Amino acid sequence: MSKKSAGLLLFRDVSAYLEVLLVHPGGPFWAKKDEGAWSIPKGEFDEDEDPLVAAKREFEEETGVAPSGDLIPLEPLRQPSGKVVYAWAMKGDFDPAALKSNTFSMEWPPKSGRQQEFPEVDRAAWLSIEAAKRKILKGQAPFLVQLLEKLGNPPESPDGGGAVGRDTTPLRQRSLFDGDQ
Repeated sequence: MSKKSAGLLLFRDVSAYLEVLLVHPGGPFWAKKDEGAWSIPKGEFDEDEDPLVAAKREFEEETGVAPSGDLIPLEPLRQPSGKVVYAWAMKGDFDPAALKSNTFSMEWPPKSGRQQEFPEVDRAAWLSIEAAKRKILKGQAPFLVQLLEKLGNPPESPDGGGAVGRDTTPLRQRSLFDGDQ
């Protein structure tokens, strides 16, 4: 049986343009990856769990904020790995500086016998649709297209590119890989 995940795609209007909230996975494997590495806040759920309940739980676990608002169902997507991701879009706001992700433990460095804790999500950012298309995992990119279709294809950004009128440089949680930054 293939694995299943569920998550929420938070969006907002900024100066009549659309932005979406994406998160960057934490841990050593993702530390130096950027384009094609970001995701909607999501996580796996069990066969007997409702996908929407899981999506809300995972959003809160990965961001530290309980989601609230009207939900727009998106069509589930099968990822290249075979996993199926269920998602809902929700209009809302979130301050990336307030990110508080849960953590996971793994042996690091490999074969060292030492367990280390890492945040599941090490940063979050609001991105224009065009920027999000470059940053998001390939298998999740169709969620952006679905969102635009459900909203009647609003303008993606004023310049077809990145941020809308301000700096949206992703904010990070500190990790062991930050050194003395």
